[in-house]
Amino acid sequence: MATTQTQRLGIFAALALVMAATRVHLSLFHHDIWDASWGVFFLAGFWLRGTGRWAFPLLMAEAVLVDYLVISRMGISFWDHYCVSLGYWFLIPAYGSLWIGGSWLAKHQRGLTLSTLGLAVAVLLVSEAACYTISNGSFYWLSAHVPAPKSFAAWSVNFGDWYLPFLATTATYVGLGALLHVLATQLARLSHGSQVQH
Repeated sequence: MATTQTQRLGIFAALALVMAATRVHLSLFHHDIWDASWGVFFLAGFWLRGTGRWAFPLLMAEAVLVDYLVISRMGISFWDHYCVSLGYWFLIPAYGSLWIGGSWLAKHQRGLTLSTLGLAVAVLLVSEAACYTISNGSFYWLSAHVPAPKSFAAWSVNFGDWYLPFLATTATYVGLGALLHVLATQLARLSHGSQVQH
C-alpha cells in the first residue's frame, strides 16, 4: 500500500521495531506485553505488498536473531530451548501465510468500506488459522519436548488450548494497524483536499 520507496522503508522500520520490542518480551517485560510478530507479518504483507523479496526475508531474519539473542541471554543454547526444534523452521511458511494473506487483502480491498472490513476479517481469520496450524502442528509433531505417544486427539486438545489467545493477540495488533491505516488515509485525503483548494 505504500507508494514510494521512502514510505516502504519507513513502514518496514516501524514494523521491525515493533516486532523487536515485543518479541523480546521473554526477558524484558516478563510476559506483560504480547508478541506482535504475527500481526507484523500480516500488516507487512498488506502495507509492503510487492516487496516480499527483501522485506519478508529481513523480517524472518530479525525474528530468528531476536529469538537467538533472547535465548542466549538466558544462558541456554539456542537448540536446547523448549520452543526450538525441527518445527521451528516451519515458522517460515507459517509467517509466510500471514504475509500472503495481507498481500492478497491489499490487492483485493476496495478502500475504506464495510465490504473491505468484512474481507479483512475473513482474510485475517484464514491467514491466522493457517499460521497457527503450521506452527502449532510442526511443534507438536516434530519437537522432542512433546512427550510420546503423540496422537491427533492430544494435538487437537493442545491446538484448542492455545488457538484463541493467539488469534486474539494477532487480531489486536492488526486492529491497531487498521486504525492507523484509516487515520493515515483520512489525513492524506484532508491534506490533498486542502492543497487542491489552494
